[in-house]
Amino acid sequence: MVKSGPIVIVEDDNDDQELYDEIIKDLGISNKLVFFKKTVDAFHYLKTTPERTFIIFCDVNLPGQTGLNFKKQIDEDSQLRQASIPFVFISTDASIERVTEAYSKMTVQGFFKKPAHFSEFKNALTLILDYWKLCRHPNSDD
Repeated sequence: MVKSGPIVIVEDDNDDQELYDEIIKDLGISNKLVFFKKTVDAFHYLKTTPERTFIIFCDVNLPGQTGLNFKKQIDEDSQLRQASIPFVFISTDASIERVTEAYSKMTVQGFFKKPAHFSEFKNALTLILDYWKLCRHPNSDD
């Protein structure tokens, strides 16, 4: 168990969703995984769930609204902003323009280029989840 609460993954690629699922299970993390292909569905979930979300992993290029605009929408919502849910981009689109926009125009806690190999992806998720397991922030369990 990392910390309580679901791990929300906003990713439209089925293969990448399966990768997240396999890696997180392989790491022995028992948190519920909640997948969304569209940001509108993820936003609705975040607004209505009674559960305190542990972390959000989000792609940048998504159908409809981009991941960047989704994060801006979260930042503009007082309820979700106060929830202080860690938000991490993991995307093949990790250009300096995207990274700069993410850090200068919104509150993100990480931006990672999506690793091409399983072992690299597993290592990245391990480091990110270990960090947030130890990190103190307003959404911490204790």
